[in-house]
Amino acid sequence: MVMRGLIAGALAALLATTLAACAVEPATAPAPEATASPAAGSSTSPSASPSATPTPTPSAKPKPEPKPSPTSGPRLFGKGDSGDDVRDLQARLKQIGWFNAGVTGFYGNVTTEAVSGFQGKRGIAVTGFVDQTTLDRLHAMTREPTEAELIDAPPPVPAGKLDPRCLTGRVMCIDKSTSVLRWVVGGTVQTSVEVRFGSQELPTREGQFSVFAKSRDHVSSIYKTPMPFAMFFSGGQAVHFSPDFAANGYNGASHGCVNVRDYAAITSLYDQVNIGDGVVIYWS
Repeated sequence: MVMRGLIAGALAALLATTLAACAVEPATAPAPEATASPAAGSSTSPSASPSATPTPTPSAKPKPEPKPSPTSGPRLFGKGDSGDDVRDLQARLKQIGWFNAGVTGFYGNVTTEAVSGFQGKRGIAVTGFVDQTTLDRLHAMTREPTEAELIDAPPPVPAGKLDPRCLTGRVMCIDKSTSVLRWVVGGTVQTSVEVRFGSQELPTREGQFSVFAKSRDHVSSIYKTPMPFAMFFSGGQAVHFSPDFAANGYNGASHGCVNVRDYAAITSLYDQVNIGDGVVIYWS
């Protein structure tokens, strides 16, 4: 009986303690204490935050090896030279559109520029002078120049119909359709020469005129360019020799004048034409 009484008393005391503890428990849990930073020098490290997923780096493409620059061979001929080899070179370059000046046999700036352009286009070392590689490639692309090509002979003057106003008196009859000037006396053609005219912005006037002034060594007061053997027919427009026309052909235009590129022909014509002689410019 005594033992049962002791056990019962102990159970009662334990139950009372448990109920008391439940009664003072707060309705909400207290906020967690801030985690203190570890002291300097402590071996304990804070928990590391999860690191970001690394972005894969694409593998770099290998750079292509630079192509070696072409090297030139020994110089055969170049700027400052003259002779048959240069004349043949110019004629061949002209065949394939790399040389638009007159075939003179002199290796100047125009020829140097043409050779440099040809070399660069064909992957040859750009030197401006001719080596064996340049010469071989040029010969492979061209044919043997004709005699006319080597002396830069002008093409045959095309036929054209004379304007009726050219059939009487002394007239420089200038046909824009065929780019030809005919010196006509009494209805008979004495001389025919190639000519070029002004641009669309500065056209050569058409109509019937007469020569009112001549100047053998004329220089343009507006453009400061030479106009040798000038024969004026309308304001500042004249028939005259053009060094640019002689060098570059129809790859250009005048400022309105009638350009002649045959020096011997214009020299002779200048001596024949008089003040008052007619000038007719027309389309046939």
